[in-house]
Amino acid sequence: MGVKGFVEGGIASIIAGCSTHPLDLIKVRMQLQGENNAPKPVHNLRPALAFQTASNVHVATIPQARVGPIAVGVRLVQQEGLAALFSGVSATVLRQTLYSTTRMGLYDVLKTKWTDPASGTMPLGRKIEAGLIAGAIGAAVGNPADVAMVRMQADGRLPPAERRNYKSVVDAILRMARQEGVTSLWRGSSLTVNRAMLVTASQLASYDQFKEMILERGVMRDGLGTHVTASFAAGFVAAVASNPVDVIKTRVMNMKVEPGSPAPYAGALDCALKTVRAEGPMALYKGFVPTISRQGPFTVVLFVTLEQVRKLLKDF
Repeated sequence: MGVKGFVEGGIASIIAGCSTHPLDLIKVRMQLQGENNAPKPVHNLRPALAFQTASNVHVATIPQARVGPIAVGVRLVQQEGLAALFSGVSATVLRQTLYSTTRMGLYDVLKTKWTDPASGTMPLGRKIEAGLIAGAIGAAVGNPADVAMVRMQADGRLPPAERRNYKSVVDAILRMARQEGVTSLWRGSSLTVNRAMLVTASQLASYDQFKEMILERGVMRDGLGTHVTASFAAGFVAAVASNPVDVIKTRVMNMKVEPGSPAPYAGALDCALKTVRAEGPMALYKGFVPTISRQGPFTVVLFVTLEQVRKLLKDF
C-alpha cells in the first residue's frame, strides 16, 4: 500500500495515455467543431420590430456540416502529417504522471482503508465516494498539464497566423504563465475537477464492481478475459458520464482571450448555455464516438496493464 499504489497506477496510466493519444486528439478536434458558429451580436442596427428596445440583434451564421471521427483523422493527417496524431503527447505524459498517478494512488489507499477485512470487498457507495475524492485531488494537481494538452492538440485546426506553436508541454506552461498569468494554468479547473470526479468514480468503481460480479457469479476466472470485460464496461460507463463536461472543459481551456477584449465564455455555465443555444443539446455529446473509442481501449489498457504491474511488483 502507500507509494506502491501510486507507482503501479502511474505506470499503467502513462502507457494507456500514450497508446490512445491519437484517439484523444481526434475527440478534442470533434468537440471544437462548430464552436465558431455561435450567433454574433451586430451593433447599431435598427430594430426590425417597433416594440423591440434592444440595441443589438443576433445574426446567425450557417452551421458547418459535422464531420465524423474517421474523416477528422484522415483530414488531420492530410493537412498536418502523420506526426500530428501525436501532437501534445508530452503533455499527455505529464498529465498522466500528475493526474492519474495521484487519483489511482489515492483510490488504492482509500480502497485498502475502507475494504471490509472479513469479506474483502467494499460497498459500491464507498467505491464511488473514493473515486470522487481521488478524482478531485488528482484533477487539481494535473490541471496545468491538462490545459497545455488541450491547446497543443487543438492548435493545428487554427489558421497558421493564430497558432500558439508550443514547442513542448514545458514551453506551453511557461508561456501561459508569462503571457496570461499563473492563474491561466488552472483555467477550467472546476470543469476538470468535476469531470475527473465523474470519470474516476465511474471508471474505477465500475471496474471493481464488474470484476467482483464476474468472479462471484463464476462467469470467468480472475484472468485476462475478466480484466478486459470489466474494464471495457467501465470505460463505457465513464464515457457516458463524462462527455458533456469534457466538451465544455475542452472549449473553456482552448478559448483565446485577447487583451482588452471580453473572454468568449464567462465560465463553464456560460459556455454550456452558448453551446446548447448555438448547436443544440446534443452538442454536449460531440466527440462521443471517439470518446468511447478512446475510453474503451484506454480503460482496457489501463487495467490490464495495472493488473500485470501488480503481479510484477507483488513481492516489493
